[in-house]
Amino acid sequence: MNPKQRVLFLCTGNSARSQMAEAFLRRYGNEYFESYSAGLQPKGIHPLTRQVMQEIGYDLSGQTSKGVQEFLGKIFIHRLITVCDQAEKNCPSAWPGIINKEHWSFEDPAAFEGSDEAKLEKFREIRDQIDQKVRSWVDEQAT
Repeated sequence: MNPKQRVLFLCTGNSARSQMAEAFLRRYGNEYFESYSAGLQPKGIHPLTRQVMQEIGYDLSGQTSKGVQEFLGKIFIHRLITVCDQAEKNCPSAWPGIINKEHWSFEDPAAFEGSDEAKLEKFREIRDQIDQKVRSWVDEQAT
């Protein structure tokens, strides 16, 4: 039996997109993957990230915002998935042990400007996009 592959989702702040991806992979791919997330400049989990994930039954109380330094050279990561264009651009080019690197481009909901309701809707939109992407990615890996 093969051990679970470690997947690290990386974005700039580790406040929204990578946190959502970590939670979704934990649910959909837990049989095959260990899910982690980090940021190049961690900012703490955005309150709207927690809120929109709670709306669909995800409790992020066990997740924290982490810097990439917690993983780089310390934990063998099989797959690195950047979920923002800034992280893709600024990701360390030398990462020991990375077998597969992918980039999934998602808009940063934390950077969205508008009314409180519009911001909440943007977080929901990005949450749903990440949900679909993680589901389809897990299905692809299983085939």
